[in-house]
Amino acid sequence: MKPIISNNSTLTIKEKINTPKLSPLPTASVETSEEVRTIGISEHVQAAASLAEAFAKDEISRYFIDTNDMAAYSDEYKWKLHVNIMRYITAAHCYKGIVTTIEPDHDAVALWMPPGANMDDIWTILRSGMVTEGRTRFFSELKPLLHQTKHDVLGVKEDDSYYLVYLGTKPSARGKGYAKKLIEHMTGTADLEGKATYLESSAAPNISYYRKYGFMEKKIVECTRGEKKLLLHIMVRESQMKGEVVERMSLPIKAI
Repeated sequence: MKPIISNNSTLTIKEKINTPKLSPLPTASVETSEEVRTIGISEHVQAAASLAEAFAKDEISRYFIDTNDMAAYSDEYKWKLHVNIMRYITAAHCYKGIVTTIEPDHDAVALWMPPGANMDDIWTILRSGMVTEGRTRFFSELKPLLHQTKHDVLGVKEDDSYYLVYLGTKPSARGKGYAKKLIEHMTGTADLEGKATYLESSAAPNISYYRKYGFMEKKIVECTRGEKKLLLHIMVRESQMKGEVVERMSLPIKAI
């Protein structure tokens, strides 16, 4: 079965959210800086391109593309589909979540969902870009698995925590501390608000990296529809600010 999109088209989310077509945009003019900044929809194409590079060989990213019913398609076509999926996801976070980056070339990008936010009404935009098995793996296996796992692990804090959905650095920019800055930028906010931060990692070597920033592994879940089982490591970072300090900061300031 062939995918719905054509080789010279670009997936769009226009029909689901009132937005412009997801076509390449000029690179935003930004002064060179290594400071973390939050971006909007005007930069989603560039941010998505960086994430596509960062996750080019990621097993979970390939899980929806390297399926038996995609075997006849070229690597070039699969790459285009991978990039378009990243565009969808990045654009959705620009509207529903928070997208942070570092450097004007979007060398590292993080996609976050803040407390109280969710994307249940927007994930369906991915359906048009996947073939049958890819859709099944995402909507029937991974999506419900992640929802249930997040609920089981966080409990009453599920809707009152920060969620690191994607964090990626382009291969050419690794080793410069960009991911560290992106993590600490948002976990610092979470600390000030007294909230936990949640993530899933598909790469076992990253577990020790996240531990350096206070994340603890809570659970391992499996995706089993592929040729081999894929593991997702569930990690949570509790607020590093003591409860009494958070409570004191939330008190109204009295005039003297």
